[in-house]
Amino acid sequence: MKVKPNNGLNALSGRHKLIYFIAAGLFLVYPFLVSDYYIDAAFFFGIYTLLGLSLNIVLGEVGLFDLGHAGFYAIGAYTTGILNTMFGIPILVLLPISALMAALFAYLVCSPIIHLKGDYLCIVTIGMGEIVRIALLNNPFDITGGPNGVFGIDFPSLGFFEIDSSAKFYFYIWVVVVLSILGLVRLQHSRIGRAWNYIREDEIAAEANGLDVRFYKLLAFVLGAGLAGVAGNIYASKLMIVSPESFSFMESCLMFCIVLIGGMGSIPGVLIGAAAISLFPEIFRPFAMYRMLIFGLAMILMMIFRPAGIWPRKRGAIEKAPSRPVKSGKKPVKNAV
Repeated sequence: MKVKPNNGLNALSGRHKLIYFIAAGLFLVYPFLVSDYYIDAAFFFGIYTLLGLSLNIVLGEVGLFDLGHAGFYAIGAYTTGILNTMFGIPILVLLPISALMAALFAYLVCSPIIHLKGDYLCIVTIGMGEIVRIALLNNPFDITGGPNGVFGIDFPSLGFFEIDSSAKFYFYIWVVVVLSILGLVRLQHSRIGRAWNYIREDEIAAEANGLDVRFYKLLAFVLGAGLAGVAGNIYASKLMIVSPESFSFMESCLMFCIVLIGGMGSIPGVLIGAAAISLFPEIFRPFAMYRMLIFGLAMILMMIFRPAGIWPRKRGAIEKAPSRPVKSGKKPVKNAV
């Protein structure tokens, strides 16, 4: 029997459509109702959402522990800063270039370590992220600015139109986030997404059934790094300065927490996790002395009562999606995925 895909607005109930339309309306009017402070808070919510989505490809889809993801974020930001300030290349032109540089770095660095699993991979990625930060701090080739970083970065512009205000950056980041979500949803329901799920659930069985495990794991790192590079480009153009302290190990930990809090592999969960990481500290700012205590207690309670995350992905939701058979370099077994 031929299965008809149920993707897009046609698959949504009337209630869900109404919720999405209300959310879209609130999104459009939000910057006109609040001050720049709250608009900037929403901007950084978008940045952490984009970073969470990028790590979710690696951690949530394939189950690879990556605690050095801030390194890819830094590559994207510094690519933007260096090429813009030294050569005057427009920021929007640098957007895909930053993504490609971060993806290329991920390919070169992760190729030798992609066979590692669990804690071993986690430890190596921590070292990778710290090597990037220390290299930027030491100012190699006299182009990274050392501890001072790179400053004087331009705003994004399209000739007559320049993204130079909090409201414009708000719309900019969230348009990129929405486009990224749409792309990742399609990716989840593709043969690549099904292959990732298979590897995450049982890597040995996936390899035994002819799946090119190394290729799909490396692809996850490359795509996740590329999306982190996009976040780095937007971050650099907003702040007009990048420095090594912005890409510390703590940033990688925050990204990791975003995915764990929301639910591994869940895109709505990433939104919830990013809100918890970026917005709750602002809400509890009057209680700054106790903010981390409250946050830590909330994390402990959540791990006790919601160990799979606040909004975990339903098992089987992706596997049921129709798609073509998975291709690999080895002879596939029928119905491998």
